[in-house]
Order: sequence, then structure tokens, then C-alpha cells
Amino acid sequence: MRRRLLTVPLVALALVVLAGCSTGGPAPAISSPEASESEASGTCSYIVGGPSAREVTPPPAEPTRSGTVAATLATSAGDIPLTLDADSAPCTVGSFVGLSEQGYFTDTTCHRLTTSGIFVLQCGDPSANGRGGPGYSYADELDGSETYPAGTVAMANAGPDTNGSQFFLVYEDSELPPAYTVFGTMDAAGLAVVREIAAAGAEGGAADGPPATPVTITGVAIG
Repeated sequence: MRRRLLTVPLVALALVVLAGCSTGGPAPAISSPEASESEASGTCSYIVGGPSAREVTPPPAEPTRSGTVAATLATSAGDIPLTLDADSAPCTVGSFVGLSEQGYFTDTTCHRLTTSGIFVLQCGDPSANGRGGPGYSYADELDGSETYPAGTVAMANAGPDTNGSQFFLVYEDSELPPAYTVFGTMDAAGLAVVREIAAAGAEGGAADGPPATPVTITGVAIG
């Protein structure tokens, strides 16, 4: 199941926007109620299932980061500095850091840009088709108050508790349901880079599709 970003009425967005397959297969692994309970107790459950776009090892169940974590997406369009929030989203940050340190995101393409209705650049799939994931999934980290202003960094998903590796960068305020785990922010310089990418539009002038200016993540530095 592909993670989608559709510029349609907001009622439909709740089901299909920013969707993606956390495992790369037709039916993403979904964490069990026990997994959610374990995360509430301070540990993370990374549920292995389905193919991985690249060979990686899931992160440890015990979060290894707290507070804020600095990260920089080095891209062909310029550096995008991020501040990750490991206190509000420890399992998500743990996964992102673990994948980054294993080179999972290196030389991958940001495969999707939306320029109407919602305003995001979606990345994190080595297969560049919206179906790739790391071979594991994990639960959402939500409290129902999530909003998605410009500068937000959040996870794409294929439904509840199907997070994998795909994430999106919000470059203008976007109205989305509180269904996507927010795990960080871009700084002003990073936001400017994404806005420049967006200014060139999507391929063929579409409102939703691959960026007209190809964007490659050449590496991720964790500070």
C-alpha cells in the first residue's frame, strides 16, 4: 500500500493523505495493542514484517535519546537542518536516528511534492515509489493536538500504527487531521530550501507528484 499525499477535501485527507507502506509490501504490519501498551510504559515495539527497501536493523526497544536532537539532511538542493523532539516522540526519533546512522536515507530521492491544499515534500523511501519501508513498523505517538504549520517534520503512514521510514517536510501551513506523528521541526534555513524546491513545482505542473527539481538526500548527520 502506497503512502499517499492527495490534494482533496479535508474529509478525505484523513484517509489518504500522506499515506505510505511502512514495510514495502501490500499490507503493512500494524502494531498490536500490546505494542502500544509497551510504548506507553516507556519502551518501543518495532514490529518486523514485510520486505525492507534496504537492509537495516531495527532500533532497540529502550529509547536512547531524550530532549532535542540536532540532525541535518544534506540534499542536492541544500542542507536542511532539523531539530528532533525525542521527549514527545522517542520511538519515532529512535527509528529516524537509527536509520540515519545505518545510511538508510543516503542517496535516496524525495519522491513526492504537493503544491495545493497541503504543502509538503515527502521523503524516506529508498525505492522512490512511495511503497518502500525499513521492514518494520511501529505505533503512532499522538496526543490529538497535532497541527502542521510550516516547518513541521512528521511521519507518513498507511493508517494507525504503520510508521516506517517515510516522512514529510511541511513548507507552508497545512490543514491535516492529527493522525501523523510530529517528531521535529526545520529551522528557517531548511524551510527556505524546501520552499525553493516547491517553487519549481511538481513534474508536468501537477499539484501532486515528483518534484520538478529532483531532490536527493546525500546523507543525514546526527548532531
